[in-house]
Amino acid sequence: MEKNLRTKVIVLFCFFLIGFLLILGKALKVQFVDRAELIARSKSQVFREITVYPKRGNILDRNGNPLAINIQTYSIFTIPRNLQNVRASLRELSKAVPKLQFNKLWKKTKGRSRYTWLARKVTLTKEQVEKVKKIKGIYIDSVPKRLYPNHEVASQVLGFVGIDNVGLAGIEYLYNDELKGKPKVVKYVKDAKGRPIKFESQDLGSDAKDINLSIDKDLQAAAERYLKEAIEKYEADGGGFGVMDSKTGEILAIGNYPTFDPNRWRSADGKARKLSFVTDPFEPGSNFKTITVISAFENKIATSDTSFYCEKGRLKVDDHIISEAESKKKYEWLTVEEILRFSSNIGTTKLAFDLTFPKLKKTIEKFGFGRKTGIEVPGESRGIFTDDQNVSPLSLSNISFGQGVATTGVQMLAAYAAIANKGLYIKPTLIKGGNETEKPQPLVKKEIAEETERILIEAVENGTGPAAKVPLFKIAGKTSTAQRVSPEGGYRGYVAGFIGYPANVKNPFIVYAYVDNPKGRIYYGNTIAGPIFRKITEYLLFKNKDFSNLALEDEETINKMDTVKIKHSSTRVVTKGKVPNFIGLDKRSSATLGKKTKTKLIHQGMGVVFEQEPAPGEALKEDSAVVLKYRPPSL
Repeated sequence: MEKNLRTKVIVLFCFFLIGFLLILGKALKVQFVDRAELIARSKSQVFREITVYPKRGNILDRNGNPLAINIQTYSIFTIPRNLQNVRASLRELSKAVPKLQFNKLWKKTKGRSRYTWLARKVTLTKEQVEKVKKIKGIYIDSVPKRLYPNHEVASQVLGFVGIDNVGLAGIEYLYNDELKGKPKVVKYVKDAKGRPIKFESQDLGSDAKDINLSIDKDLQAAAERYLKEAIEKYEADGGGFGVMDSKTGEILAIGNYPTFDPNRWRSADGKARKLSFVTDPFEPGSNFKTITVISAFENKIATSDTSFYCEKGRLKVDDHIISEAESKKKYEWLTVEEILRFSSNIGTTKLAFDLTFPKLKKTIEKFGFGRKTGIEVPGESRGIFTDDQNVSPLSLSNISFGQGVATTGVQMLAAYAAIANKGLYIKPTLIKGGNETEKPQPLVKKEIAEETERILIEAVENGTGPAAKVPLFKIAGKTSTAQRVSPEGGYRGYVAGFIGYPANVKNPFIVYAYVDNPKGRIYYGNTIAGPIFRKITEYLLFKNKDFSNLALEDEETINKMDTVKIKHSSTRVVTKGKVPNFIGLDKRSSATLGKKTKTKLIHQGMGVVFEQEPAPGEALKEDSAVVLKYRPPSL
């Protein structure tokens, strides 16, 4: 009995062993012997495999306004060798989608047998999509397309995407992984009868994230316009601007001109696509004198009322004559306060000579010059600053007033933000809330920052920067008229700049504007860049007539400031069926009049209405809107 049982077990074991060996042999044959043939056969069934990402995350401004969004488009393709009658199919497609001309479609497919694009990212109606789907041998995929609804606004910050929705520049490139999400795989395979079947992987694309920038879209658009107007007026090569919140480090606006439209980035010049404010350093000029003065205060070399003899406008250093920016100026004795207020090159040089280079260098490096700020911009430059422990007297003289050292615009913003922030440094960021975990770093004592601010206010009130004044606000700022480095070597032309901030507000913001190589006899920072600064600053201060930020206790002054001086501005004659006259009204009054006359309104800008479309008195069409353009009121 036991012998029979043992025999049965052995037979059963042998049976399973043989089966296992057969299966193992088959597996080995498939894996190694038939591998190439089977892969080729599998590939012959799959005639198209693509990786599809979900709609990219949106890029929004600090208030949730869209800067980069997606629209639904379609891509159409075919495999000419699978078409029974290529001409007939293409003519049918051309009839279904008239903008796809038959001649161009035929040219794309002529002589081809493999996979061929017929159109990529085209907009179609639902009816057109259904017609295309019915054409045998023509395939259609829905594909999201990136759209920048504001065109040039903040384009150098945003960057752009390629044909496959992959970020190629700016925020689109830097945050490509977060914006694109996870992909899904789409395969077009043939069934047993050779018919195409679309197969999508079960792992659907997801996790695309939106990004909220610190940029204020309206401020950005206004600043770009002010810069462009100045560049065109003075026939300059270009320019840039930046606005930074001194408390949070958030960049509220930033850009350069010329700029470009990211919807048509391929046709744009490479220089226009760069955010040069961050990527291209230049010699800052007299803006840098503030750092030299701070270093003197910090090292106790001088106080505000320490006097230096300024050689009547000419100082010989290493066989080179140092002169004032304005050759007519023949200063003799100036205090440190006056040196900065009147922007004396010779006074700043003498201050630096007493300081010595090692001490000045320590202050310069402490303020972040010579290293990247860490702002979220690909290709940020660290600027140009020597690693030498000491330099010649002539080099020290040049560095003290901003020549022989190159900085980026964003480095200058961050440095002046530390002054406005009572000596605390916070790194600049383009992401809303990007510095929530960052703790401001102390750079200089509060007393030094406050004394420097006081002198900068004097520089605007009674010095070189009167064009930057804003009524009822104390502006702390500094002009610069820097010699411009020529591509051929040496210097040719100037860079006119102004940097500063309203000092008597609770949350100061820094504004820096510069114009590169203005033509003609006018090239000074006060004349050219000062007005750009003033316009941008006024825009923020007067936006929506919100003066709650003003650190003034004089209620009468605030009420006076909030009053629009336009005679009978609240009185309007309204004619039924005609567009009302909104000129001179603020937003609240405009809204009241619009409600009274049942007129739809579109508000652009801040302050009071200076232009409207349609014009007053024109026929008021039903369901049409009146566009109101605002600017700060005259006081």
